[in-house]
Formats: sequence, structure tokens, C-alpha cells
Amino acid sequence: MKFPAFLVVLLLAGHAAAEGSLEGTLQGLKDAVASKNTTQVKKLAIEAFPLVSEALAEPAPREAGAKPAWDSRIAYAKSVQSYAEYALFATAVASPPATLVDLIATLERQNPKSSYLDAAYGPYLVALNQTGAASKTTAVTEKALANFPQNEDLLLVALDATASRKQNDRALTYANRLVAALSKHPKPEGMTAAQWERKRNAGLGRGYWVAGVIYGERGQYQAADKNLRAALPLIQGDAAMLGPALFHLGMANYHLGKMTLSKARVLEGSRFSEQCAAISGPYTEQARHNALVMKAEAAQMR
Repeated sequence: MKFPAFLVVLLLAGHAAAEGSLEGTLQGLKDAVASKNTTQVKKLAIEAFPLVSEALAEPAPREAGAKPAWDSRIAYAKSVQSYAEYALFATAVASPPATLVDLIATLERQNPKSSYLDAAYGPYLVALNQTGAASKTTAVTEKALANFPQNEDLLLVALDATASRKQNDRALTYANRLVAALSKHPKPEGMTAAQWERKRNAGLGRGYWVAGVIYGERGQYQAADKNLRAALPLIQGDAAMLGPALFHLGMANYHLGKMTLSKARVLEGSRFSEQCAAISGPYTEQARHNALVMKAEAAQMR
């Protein structure tokens, strides 16, 4: 099908105008990022997204000869979108908490699946707390996890929120997901090996500990023992976590020893219980009593 000459001119003019608008917006964004003008970054990024959507909505031409130019326009529009997302992210993480919250919330609204959000959620959640908006973190986290199900920052916040509310089924799920995510995630860019090791160990310790305590409370002693043994080296020095961990390790090994007729395992349960009794807290007296009972029962075993 041939277009009248004046329509061809109009179409070409339209493409040129659209590309010109994208180019102008992109250059403006680059200038705003370079000058650290957060107001302009936000304004131009918001303006860029509908322009990109309009460009991406252009149907592919039927004529083979027109395809390379169309491919180029689509690729360029996608590159503008990517830079707009980067501009919001990079400006946000270099800004004070209130500005960070505003810019990342803007990025979320424009593209909730932006790859930059994966790295942004850690500082975003911290900034929400710093700006007095801690009440929003649960809703933000649950919504974000739909798009970033393996994000360790989101999983840790979700774990702590559900564990504090004694929603044990959900807390156990988040604990196991957090451990799985941290066990396979490489060191993020921009973080030193030491920083990543501290963050990773803190998250793993929390995940193993929550899972182990819940398994222990449910009488799932094999799983409790496995998780709490993994948690122990990661929670040293934290009496609030160490006390419950040692208590449930004592109970788990006592019951596993009784089930397998293992005197050594029952005695191990008594040792964990004695260690728990040495820590002042809600488990102290019960652990001391448990240790005596376990030792007495072990003495009667072969």
C-alpha cells in the first residue's frame, strides 16, 4: 500500500519530532544528573516515560526496508527509559533520606520492575525509617517482593515483621527464602568483600535462627538442630538470640538422642542446656532444670 506524499512527509516529521523530544529529554536528564539537580531529575524522568511509551507503541513496518530504522528507534527509546530509571536511582542513593524516598517512590510508580530497584530497596527501606515512615515498610516490602522475590533486604524486613507478629508460618517461609537467597547471591557491586560478608552473615544468622526456633517450638527436632547449629557461629555475642538457640538445641538433641537411643546425643543436649542456663534470660531456669534431667537420664543409658 502506498501512502500519499503528504502523509509520508507527516509521518517522517512525526518520527523526527518524537526522536527530537526524546533526545532533548535525555540530554536534559544527563545535565540534571551531572549538576545534581534533584528537582530536574525527577521532572525530566517523569516526562521521559510517556515519551518512551509512545515511541515503543509504534507498530513494526511492513516494508522490509523500513525495519532497520524502526529497530533503531525502538532501541533508542529503550535506552532513554533505562537512563531515566538510572537517573532516579543514582540521584536517590546520593541524596538525603527524604529525597531518596521521593525519587525511589517515583521510580516504583514509573516501573515497578526496574532492575535498579533491586539495588535500591536496601537504602530505600532504611530511609523510610529515617524519615518517620516506618509504618509503610511492610506494605512496600510485600508489594516489592512480587517483582523481586529473592531480594535479601526485602526478605529480611518481611521476616522480622512476620516474626514479631508471631505469624510463624509466614516467618518460617521468609526465613528459608532468605537463607536460600543469601547462600547463592554474589557480592553486589559497590560493596567490599568485608561489607558483604558482614551483611550476608547477619542475614544468614537471622534466617537460620528464626527457622530453628520455630522448628524447635513445633517439635521438628531434626530441622531445629540443623538450622540452629548453622546459626550458632553467626549469632555469637547476641544473648537475645543465643539463649533461645541454645535452649532449643538442648531440647532437640535430647529428644533426638532419646529417639535414636544415643547417650552421646542426650549428653550434648545437656551441654547446650547448661550453656543456655549461663545466659540470663527467660530460658535460664528451665534450661538449668533441663540439664539436670538430661544428665540423669543419660546416666541410665548404655
